[in-house]
Amino acid sequence: MTARVALIGANGHGRWHRRHIAALHEAGTVELVALVDVRPIEPGPDAARHFTDHREMLREAAPDAVVICTPPHTHRPIATDALRAGADVLLEKPPVLSLDEHRALSEVLRETGRACQVGFQALGSAALDELRRSIAYGVIGTVVGISTVGSWQRDDAYYRRSPWAGRRTVDGRPSLDGALANPFAHAWMQCLAIMDGDRPVGVELERYRCRDIEVDDTACLRITLASGRPVVVAVSLCGEEFIPGEVVVHGTAGRAVLEYPTDRLRLPGDTDFREIPGRVNLLENLVRHRADGTPLIAPLARTEPFTAVLGVLNSAPEPAFLDGDLVVEEGEAPARKVTIKGVNAALRQAADKLALLSELPVPWAVGPHRVRLAATSENELQTTETTVP
Repeated sequence: MTARVALIGANGHGRWHRRHIAALHEAGTVELVALVDVRPIEPGPDAARHFTDHREMLREAAPDAVVICTPPHTHRPIATDALRAGADVLLEKPPVLSLDEHRALSEVLRETGRACQVGFQALGSAALDELRRSIAYGVIGTVVGISTVGSWQRDDAYYRRSPWAGRRTVDGRPSLDGALANPFAHAWMQCLAIMDGDRPVGVELERYRCRDIEVDDTACLRITLASGRPVVVAVSLCGEEFIPGEVVVHGTAGRAVLEYPTDRLRLPGDTDFREIPGRVNLLENLVRHRADGTPLIAPLARTEPFTAVLGVLNSAPEPAFLDGDLVVEEGEAPARKVTIKGVNAALRQAADKLALLSELPVPWAVGPHRVRLAATSENELQTTETTVP
């Protein structure tokens, strides 16, 4: 049976979802019945009704599944409304911004018996599956750590794209629209997925900014897992040459590198990257789950370690401001770009050595914010916010 699908948040990144829904519509997998946005929605080839209020849409369109692509601080209440209306949910990343919100939404899932898939689409990658198989077969030996590095550029206009862009909070609620929580969320979720079952127990966080924003545009994060192995994240939106995003698995017999945005993989012994085609569409996976119980690729429960780490950003100090001779500015607003001198070499060295920037000869680096994580008696993660000297 074709699933009736609605999209809440049809503008902005929602246009990406609209294209993917259209492809599934053509294949007969779904029927797009409604689009929701507080701003006018561009007409399309579909016959979907347009709404400005998601509750009205849920009452009148009665969708089987809802894709939610709204600002992160609105995810939990909108997802709760959709689940209680009887719909399954595909929720954009980051799904929620604290463990309290994660547990509240998990409770709604238990109450309603509905399903929630999170939009970490790279988790459906065949390249990720091959990497995990290679690790299991011992191709890289014993895993001693994992890192990810990415260097992108965003101009001033990026931070003016919406009222919550570059903001730490909106209306008193976390929004956390920084490099770690938004554009590079896929990178370190990939790392945590590779280490599934090895829970975070500690976080060391360094955050930097080159603009008048409330969040990080450059960051270095080290997550300590229960096994003692580190996960290091070194990323910037003020980068030099483009690094799409590499996940590096460090092993006793060599290193494997997954370029996660392009699904290219290099294993020990490979002379170059190999493209591993194939990604499972997360909405299609959700529809199959509804029909026959096919396991979800990115269920909300799988993202709990991600949210536990993300929650540390809520209480972390403000990002250190970098300016003057440390940066290069090009162009005029809104196209102005800011580049941190030597940032790519610093990021690569952090990923290579599984180190924080402050542990390297990086003159502008500041000491990390350190937090311990703990598990409850029910083996759920909680952020203790015990700052480690």
